[in-house]
Amino acid sequence: MREAVVVATVDEPADVYGVHAAHGHSRWTCLARRTGLYGRWEAVEWAWLPPGGVSGEHRHSRTQELYFVLQGQGEITLDGRPYPVRPRTAVLTALGRRHGLRNTGAQPLSWLVVEVPARSTPTKETAMRPPPGTARGADAVIPDLYENGPVDAATVLGGPLRTVRVSRLLPAATEELSARDVEHTVYVTGGAGTARSGTTSVPLRAGVSLTLPLGTDVRLRAGGDGLEYFHAVLDVPGEEHP
Repeated sequence: MREAVVVATVDEPADVYGVHAAHGHSRWTCLARRTGLYGRWEAVEWAWLPPGGVSGEHRHSRTQELYFVLQGQGEITLDGRPYPVRPRTAVLTALGRRHGLRNTGAQPLSWLVVEVPARSTPTKETAMRPPPGTARGADAVIPDLYENGPVDAATVLGGPLRTVRVSRLLPAATEELSARDVEHTVYVTGGAGTARSGTTSVPLRAGVSLTLPLGTDVRLRAGGDGLEYFHAVLDVPGEEHP
């Protein structure tokens, strides 16, 4: 089993020009990738666009994606149809869908990307049950994770990604995360606190990411202003366990 929790920040992103064949400047950093993990992750990433910036339209032939908007206002195009996005919005797009993102606001637009290989296709009956109050595109669900609560990504993507949510801890409150049959990725969106694994303690603030490989445990503790974070859970098949 792994013993090390993966800690990353967005403090030093790479500059990217012409992302997905679009003109202009963007920023990007990888927070975790499948190397060193047991689950079928492709990657967990952070991306950024300036006002007016564009991440070009593209089609995924092998992987599925979840976007979670952190800051700014934008418009995502799903198979040619535009949908507005803002902080709190998640976009879950199934295999084969074409999508792109544009910053339509006056401030930078940033978002998380959770990319996973497609493993199966959701049934028609399952895929037609999006969370209440969500927008729906072609084989895509666009919920507000604050208003609609946890979303079961498997109902849309049909792959290993499971629950995605935004969690809040009151000041001094704690939460235990255990990677026994699943792996976790957490990204702090607000407040501060600490994450403790074994004898190691890591300070938490907005922009810090934790990914828990199979076999690890973390206790999150909120600071005096509380702690808020995006949290995604990935199923780890039994045959992948060590």
